[in-house]
Amino acid sequence: MSKPNILYIMSDQHRFDSVACNGHPQVQTPNMDRLAREGVNYTNAYTPLPMCVPVRCSLLTGQWPSEHGVIHNFDGEAYKPLDPQSHSVPRDITSAGYHSFHFGRWHVCPQQTPLDFGFQEFTPDWRYGKWRAHQGIEASPGHGGGYGNTDPHITPEQSKLAWHADEIIEAIDKNQDEPDPFFIRWHTIEPHLPCRPPEPYASMYKPEDIKPWPGFYDELKNKPYMQKQMRVGRGTDELTWDDWAPVVARYFGDITLLDHQIGRILDKLDALGIAENTLVIYTSDHGDMCGSHGMIDKHNVMYDDIVRVPMMMRWPDKIKAGQVNDDYVVNAIDAPATCIAATGKDVPDYCSGVDLIQGLENGTGRDDVFATYHGNQFGNYSQRMVRDHRWKYVWNVSDIDELYDLDSDPGELVNLIREPAHVGEIKRLRERMVFWLEETSDVLNNNSLKQQLLEGLIYDGT
Repeated sequence: MSKPNILYIMSDQHRFDSVACNGHPQVQTPNMDRLAREGVNYTNAYTPLPMCVPVRCSLLTGQWPSEHGVIHNFDGEAYKPLDPQSHSVPRDITSAGYHSFHFGRWHVCPQQTPLDFGFQEFTPDWRYGKWRAHQGIEASPGHGGGYGNTDPHITPEQSKLAWHADEIIEAIDKNQDEPDPFFIRWHTIEPHLPCRPPEPYASMYKPEDIKPWPGFYDELKNKPYMQKQMRVGRGTDELTWDDWAPVVARYFGDITLLDHQIGRILDKLDALGIAENTLVIYTSDHGDMCGSHGMIDKHNVMYDDIVRVPMMMRWPDKIKAGQVNDDYVVNAIDAPATCIAATGKDVPDYCSGVDLIQGLENGTGRDDVFATYHGNQFGNYSQRMVRDHRWKYVWNVSDIDELYDLDSDPGELVNLIREPAHVGEIKRLRERMVFWLEETSDVLNNNSLKQQLLEGLIYDGT
């Protein structure tokens, strides 16, 4: 079998539960569903850090943020750019004989471009604005105070998502005349709030039909102080579901518009007869609170609303169709390792992820997953999370910790950290945390903090 083409699509702030095949009763995602149906749907894919820049640096390096060193966005107190001479997954894939392209959002470091990290071609987002102006189309309206509105000046075919899909389809067409397979990465800004979809997507979902998220009605009792501050500081503390439902409706509209453009690309692969030997991965950098727990965006929480993400993978020549995999996956470090392995190269030592295709073949996978956060727009605020199939433990280094029984409380409303009945689980999860801190060379891997975790020397807020 010849080397496969690789198409990796990463959206921005797409929640796991906002996909039809993941159980949402309203949102329409026929092409994401198709990828899941014709390949594998990972039901426990998680981001290594629920923030844009660190995740994209993980995707470039195949490493945990604590390993590559980028733990903040550009506006974080301790942001530092990723060294372009660092280990680079795109550089390794290009050297394996691939024609490599990056389309869309970069958001790694302002001073460099994808070309500095091994890509051969780059089509940035800002070109869409020039194209739009050249077409005589008015600029997109303001962001509606951060909550979005409708873009009345364009048809769906004139949207940024459609424009990028056009560019990708053209690149795939042209690449058929070359001997090398393609490696295409498409990073979208959508469905990141504020969402501004055109009609008919802006009105596709009726706010009155959308039910609140499972975590919406959270009184924040026995929760870290920062969570209440996030509501107050963002001005969302008094918003009702009637206020949030139109925001979620536009969010769903952007997701469906994105899905339809993915479908156009999948149709092109079919038309060219190359779908069978093309590895396609769809995922997102992280989710969006989008009103859950009364919050917007992300930051300072480890709820599944933002750390759990959709992830589907299809390669008909290699992956058996119709699989639903419940093992834990770290999307931004496992997907890079998988892409390198698909080229025929060994996964390099610098990659911390695993080859997911080999895992499917061997029936091996993780039993739990970790995530990290270091603060950003609101000051430094360190958090670490470990989650398995029932329990989630969040270590808030400067506030009370959190423990959730996800079997009985999927919305993560009740913090059980003070319950004597769960002392054994807390001890077990803290021991797992210490193991992971050491394994990933985490900045909190010091004897004082490890002693606190292992001996339970942590104040519970009482």
